[in-house]
Amino acid sequence: MTAEVVGEEDLPGGRVFEVVLGDLLKEPSDAIVNAANSHLEHGGGVAWAISRAAGPELDRESEDIVRARGPIPVGEAVVTGAGRLPFKGVIHCVGPRLGEGDEEAKLDRALRSAFLRADERGWRSVSFPAVSSGIFAVPPETCVRAYLSAVRGFFAATPGSRLESLRLVLLPGPILDLLRAAGPEGGHVRMKPRS
Repeated sequence: MTAEVVGEEDLPGGRVFEVVLGDLLKEPSDAIVNAANSHLEHGGGVAWAISRAAGPELDRESEDIVRARGPIPVGEAVVTGAGRLPFKGVIHCVGPRLGEGDEEAKLDRALRSAFLRADERGWRSVSFPAVSSGIFAVPPETCVRAYLSAVRGFFAATPGSRLESLRLVLLPGPILDLLRAAGPEGGHVRMKPRS
C-alpha cells in the first residue's frame, strides 16, 4: 500500500502534521509509535504487527524494560530499537483504555511523551497510528481531539524541538471520517476531498 497524504497542517517553525492513508511499517520516518500496553506485550493490533515485523529483538528489549522499571504507566512512552524494521527506533506509547476515566487527557499525555522521546534522540520525523482507538476502544471523537491536541500542544510547548514532521497513519474508518467531517479545514487540518 502506497502512502497517500490526505490532510496536512502547517505548524510554526516550518513543521508539518500530516494525515496519511497507508502502512505504518512502510513510513518514511525516523521512528514509529507503537500503541502499547503497560507490560509491553505486543499481542494484538498494531503492536502485534510491529513485533512480528521487527523480530524477537524488539520483544526482548521490551521485556528488559518492564523487568527493570515495572509496568509502564498509562500516559508514558519508552523506546526500543526497531529490530528488522528500517527505523531508528520504536516508541511504545501507553494510551488509555475506555472506562479508565479522563481518556482524552491521558491519550494527549501519552502521545506528547512519545514525541518527547523522539526529540530527546534528535529524530526529525515520527509516524504514529490511531493509538487507543482499536482494542482499547476509546471513542473516535475522543481520539481525534487528543491527537490534534497532542501534536499542536507538543510543538507549542517545545518550540526548539528538532522534530519537523508528525504523521498520523490511518486505514479507512471512523477516525479519517471524523477528520473529513469537520469541514474542509478538518479542525484546521486541510483534508483533501475523497477521490
